[in-house]
Amino acid sequence: MGYSYISHFFLPLQFSYLIQTNTFMEKGLKIDGIDKIIIKRLVENARTPILTIAREVGISGAAIHQRLRKLEHSDLIVGSKMVLNPKALGYTTTAFIGIFLDSASMYNSAIKRLKEIPEVVESHYTTGNYAVFIKMLCKNNEDLMHLLNNDIQTIKGVARTETFISLDQQIDRQIKI
Repeated sequence: MGYSYISHFFLPLQFSYLIQTNTFMEKGLKIDGIDKIIIKRLVENARTPILTIAREVGISGAAIHQRLRKLEHSDLIVGSKMVLNPKALGYTTTAFIGIFLDSASMYNSAIKRLKEIPEVVESHYTTGNYAVFIKMLCKNNEDLMHLLNNDIQTIKGVARTETFISLDQQIDRQIKI
């Protein structure tokens, strides 16, 4: 099951619609041109008034709300949320960390501990060299080093880590529908 965020930044806030991609497609559900326009407008700007979209497609605001509920019930849209801009909060370092575990049996306990670290914002169980690949937001490189040495590398079962610091994010987009 995959997830994509439909989002748009506003000053230090980002509003997002969470899209669950695989389940929708597996169910064989169809979206029509109006659904695509609704989704496209909300991807472009999640604060677009429903009535503005309704006028564009020529249906009522209530019909737009019904279609959004249909998309939520079909599991295409699984929610919406407000996302903070981490840089506005002083989190200037983004790091990706590959975590090597002593054994695969340590996965669940390692994830449980990683969930306790607020700076860990994503975690992926992966194929390849790392058992776990995480994304962290840190105030600076010293903060990152402290979190690695005192929080992550002390987790029982973590054999070692490999860290990649993001110098710049040049692509931030959603899958097109």
